[in-house]
This record gives sequence, structure tokens and C-alpha cells, in this order.
Amino acid sequence: MRQDHPATRTEALQRLTDFLPHAGRDYASKRNYDLPGHPHVSVLSPYIRHRLITEEEVLAAVLGRYSLSGAEKFIQEVFWRTYWKGWLELRPGVWSAYRRGVHGALDRVATEGGMRKTWEAACNGDTGIAAFDHWARELVDTGYMHNHARMWFASIWIFTLELPWELGADFFLRHLLDGDPASNTLSWRWVAGLQTRGKHYIARSSNIAKYTEGRFNPGYQLNTQVDPLDGPAPPERRSAPMSAPMPQGSRIGLILTEDDLAPGDLLKTPATATLCVSGATGRSPLAVSPRVLDFTAAAIAATKARHSDRLGPVTGPIPANEIDAYFQSWRADHNLDAVMMPYAPVGPARDALWPLIKAGKIAPILRSYDEASWPHAKAGFFKFKAQIPDILSEIGIPKAA
Repeated sequence: MRQDHPATRTEALQRLTDFLPHAGRDYASKRNYDLPGHPHVSVLSPYIRHRLITEEEVLAAVLGRYSLSGAEKFIQEVFWRTYWKGWLELRPGVWSAYRRGVHGALDRVATEGGMRKTWEAACNGDTGIAAFDHWARELVDTGYMHNHARMWFASIWIFTLELPWELGADFFLRHLLDGDPASNTLSWRWVAGLQTRGKHYIARSSNIAKYTEGRFNPGYQLNTQVDPLDGPAPPERRSAPMSAPMPQGSRIGLILTEDDLAPGDLLKTPATATLCVSGATGRSPLAVSPRVLDFTAAAIAATKARHSDRLGPVTGPIPANEIDAYFQSWRADHNLDAVMMPYAPVGPARDALWPLIKAGKIAPILRSYDEASWPHAKAGFFKFKAQIPDILSEIGIPKAA
């Protein structure tokens, strides 16, 4: 498995092609093993997160080779990300609370010397827990961490190092190429015992030793006798978002964010002009990894090149928090009748663009995959999982090879 991550659609398609022979029984039996090179997982997440390749494309390719039951575990993994996004769309206040929690925890780091020392050691991979330190350094060095290792890491961060979960989620968002506000925030909440109330995830040395094939065994370094965290219940869910009507006019502008770089599926006619907006620097109040910023910029550049005949003159990418300084002049310069964008889910780009969306100056167009999936994220994943065959049918993907 290649360890570099070129931010191109060509790379995404090649990774999908390489993984397809392993998406069935191999993935089901070996996906939890965190081994050098990550040979048993697809490592497609950075590309799906930015939609350099879409969920529909991945699912159609897998179901073109396997039955739904034959690739059940991998298909469910694709839908886990979708479920988390839908769950947060129905309860966006959880994202706002997380952001406040990060600021509060950073205030504690600034004033509590013991916490600051532990936090710095955790981020630098210098805690003395060999497995944890390896994963911290791997994340910083590569922008990636195996999914099983993410759960172990989060559990050790929260229950053994006793650091605020929000700081761990922030550390991931600053460094993960696939850092996704929904998947990241809600997965950390799940490990802590806040997402499924009273049910937390405990990292155990025997499990780590088994699934790293003996590379790591923390022994008695881990705290396994610990209660889940307590916190306020999630806010009441809202209705699932609906797509804005496709704007009318002969001169339509397009906003592109790093959340959805597949505009070709949504553009009925070429855009008059395009403004690229990146929320990458807004992932954290701290400095975001240059690796993440470079990947995001390269992904946007690849999309500009791929769709150059459909985007018109392209401006940016600009940081999302600078949108107010650009939007009106950009719209006026190109004499636009209206502006549309692929729907931006809850996260930094959406936060910055929301005033313009709310004012009706940008029409967010919801992809049919999200429109079919998100309304089912009302409760736990297992109820959502039962809807997968119907979701696949609704978006036109056959249920079996």
C-alpha cells in the first residue's frame, strides 16, 4: 500500500481498482488489523472525504463485483461516514458545542501546567506508551491513521492520559487528511461514552497486541477500570436539510468548497465563473498541519484542472473566513444572475458561508446520495443500516452483482 497520498482523482481511482479484489471476505476478516502499510483497508477516506471520488462511485464499483452480503462490511464502512454526516446535520448544535469545548480546553492548557505537559507529550508522541506514541507520530508524519488505531488512540487519550476529548478530536482534525467534522467529532464522542449514552470504548492491551500482531502490547500501562464521561444530552434533532431549487438565469456562478469536489454531477450547464473556498484553516483555532493544507489545495487544483471546460474563470481558493471580502465583488465582476454550490455539510466551510446561504445569496444543491441517506440518521447506526438496501435502490445502484 502506498504511503503517500497524491490529491488527485487518478490516484483515488487507482486505489479503488487495487482494493476491489479485497473488498469482500478479505476486508471482513482482516480490516481490524493495524499492520505496516495498512494492507487490509482501502485508504480511500481522504478522497471520499473531499469527493475526489464519490460514495456512489465506490459503492457502484464494489457492488459491480460483489453481492450486497458479499461486501457487507466494506459497504457498511462507507455508510458509517454517511451516517455520521446525517446525524450531525440533524443536530448541528453538537458541532457548535464541540467548538466551544475546544476553546475551553485550550484555556485550561494555558493555565494548568500539568495538563499542558501531558497534552504536549501526547501530540508529540512522547508519552512512554509505545503504541500511542507510534500512532501520534504516524498521524503527524503521514496524515493518516488506521480506523482501529483511532479508537485505541482516542480511548488512551481520554481514559489513560485523562485529557479532554475535544483536544484529541482537535489533534485529529489538525492532522488527518480525511478529517471530517462529523465523523471525527462523533467518533470521539462515541469513544468517550457521550454519543451512545453510558457506553464507552476501552482500549485493552490484549486487543492491541492481537490486532497489531504483537508489534505493540502496552501491558498494564492502560487504565481499563474507568467510567464513561458524562455530559449534556444532544439537542433535539431538526428536519433533514432539503436542496435549494436549481437557480435560474443565463449567468450562474459556482462556489466550490473542499467538502464536495465533484461539481460535474450537479452542473446542468457550465458555470459562468467559479469561486473556490477552503475551510481547511478553520478546522482548528490552532495551526492546521501543512500536510492537510497542501492536500486540500492540491485537491481543489485537481478539480479545477479536471473541470476546466465547465467552471469558467476560476478565483481562489480563498480561506472560507475571507468570503465576505470576496463574494460581492466576485459576483459583480462576472455579472452573475445567481450563485449555486454543492451543499456544504456542517463544518468550517459551512460556518463561514452560512450568512450568505441564509440570506439567499447562495443556493446549496443537495446531492441525491445525501438526500436519500441523511433523513435515516435519526437514531443509532443499526437502524440506519437496515435502510441501506433501500438507499442503494433509491440512488440507482443495484443491490447485487
